[in-house]
Amino acid sequence: MTRETVRIAASADIHVKKTSAGAFQPLFSDASENADVLLLCGDLTDYGTVDEAKVLAKEITTSLRIPAIGVLGNHDYESGQEKEIISILTDAGLVILDGDSHEVYGVGFAGVKGFGGGFGRRALGAWGEKIIKDFVHETINESLKLESALARLRTPQKIAVLHYAPIQATVNPEPPEIMPFMGSSRLEEPLDRYRCTAVFHGHAHRGSPEGRTKAGTPVYNVAMPVLAAGSPEKPAFRIIEVPVGEALMAV
Repeated sequence: MTRETVRIAASADIHVKKTSAGAFQPLFSDASENADVLLLCGDLTDYGTVDEAKVLAKEITTSLRIPAIGVLGNHDYESGQEKEIISILTDAGLVILDGDSHEVYGVGFAGVKGFGGGFGRRALGAWGEKIIKDFVHETINESLKLESALARLRTPQKIAVLHYAPIQATVNPEPPEIMPFMGSSRLEEPLDRYRCTAVFHGHAHRGSPEGRTKAGTPVYNVAMPVLAAGSPEKPAFRIIEVPVGEALMAV
């Protein structure tokens, strides 16, 4: 069956706990009814434990009936069990991207976790102590992974899935003291170079729902607290509709 459009639902920072059994079935059921693909943009678990991943896996297999793509967030690394989490969620049908690309219904998806470092002229530079250089190099590596994933896509529409923010606009008005830990402008460069259709991220719980890169690519902060603050009466996901091979339409 040829599709003219693909409806993409996205959410982030769901922070599944051991006690969350049944809590996310409405979210996944609503996404299944209203979208063709679901994106989960990191912080899928609260403390990054295997037990939490098993709860989420059960929610997915019970309630989600559409393809799902995700990236891990910083919370998913908290307990050092990220490899086990990826295995559990992959077995449940969630495609986890980490410098990888994936295609669904003719739309291409590229995903990385991303990292911090700050934005624009205030971005941290790789100078001084080794620990600072390591911090910056981690962000550079994530940017290179994103670039590589985008370069492999041959689809007209390219969607980037991140956890950390690539622009400051969707992080504001978070406190300025934590801006360097919210994301990095280094993630923005490959998005514009490969002319992404849209970008989704989470992490900034008190950020803004929407912004644009320098080249005008729409960036959506889909952290659940941001979505809930903007539309508390609606399900906690953002939907865009992508006409395959054409321009983006927001819903």
